[in-house]
Amino acid sequence: MDPSRALARLSDVAAHGLPLAQRLWQRARRRVDEVSLKILGADFEERAAWLRARYEAMGGDPFGLDPETARSAAMVCAFFHRAYFRTTCVGLEHLPEGRVLLVANHSGQIPIDAAIIGTALFLDAEPPRVTRAMVERWTGTLPFVSTFYSRVGQVVGIPENAKRLLEMDEVLLTFPEGLRGISKPFTERYQLQEFGLGFMRLALSTNTPIVPVAVVGAEEQYVSLGNLRGVAKALNLPVFPLIPQLLVPGGQLPLPMKYRLHFGEPLRFAGDPEEDDAIVREKVWLVKQTVSALLNEALASRQHLFY
Repeated sequence: MDPSRALARLSDVAAHGLPLAQRLWQRARRRVDEVSLKILGADFEERAAWLRARYEAMGGDPFGLDPETARSAAMVCAFFHRAYFRTTCVGLEHLPEGRVLLVANHSGQIPIDAAIIGTALFLDAEPPRVTRAMVERWTGTLPFVSTFYSRVGQVVGIPENAKRLLEMDEVLLTFPEGLRGISKPFTERYQLQEFGLGFMRLALSTNTPIVPVAVVGAEEQYVSLGNLRGVAKALNLPVFPLIPQLLVPGGQLPLPMKYRLHFGEPLRFAGDPEEDDAIVREKVWLVKQTVSALLNEALASRQHLFY
């Protein structure tokens, strides 16, 4: 703003007093409300009310999900989902009713991809869905983190917990690559690591459809040049990635890549969950190939990293 105009505005405020200041404040509040409405969506409070009603009807969540904490977290995640990463979703209509097992590629050094998937299902799916993610056991040792994870619906990834969630008709998000996927160096971006077999045994034992999900954008948010194993061991961490951007002022934030989520059609499998690994691995291979095909489709449609 031109300095002379700024001085004139201050003079107006001094001359007219409180009424003008109130009008300026009201105008600023309206602008904030407009931006909030655009980010959260006009039906956000309806979705939040649905969230409360769902778990009140269940008599509360046995794993500690708190609807008010989840609502607050959704408001923060909505900014990253719609404004920062500008996520586009393809295939959300493929989600079947009832229990669902989402199987996605994992990347990005920290699990922002899980938060974006969960936010997309809550804000964009019709009807809204709550996503319960399986987290690594070691996260329970982190101060405050384990409590927060529980309150927003995340659960330690052991078979008993996963089975109970699916029996509650929840949407369960799994990353079969585990830490192998999230801690990949930049040179291996979008190269799927080995899938574990546990999710397939879970799907077979609970008769749950699997929806494959491809996430594009997370691989570039933090550029890792490798894993400092010695430092990780000294700090008692599973990995310690070498990320030069963290040394740059402001580099602690992920790069504002454009996220693309592609949801495939449900896959249904039958068989004995106690079958030999070789038989289960064949089914897992089919899921991995489907995720890979979705990744290739999303990458082919991407014309730029940031838009």
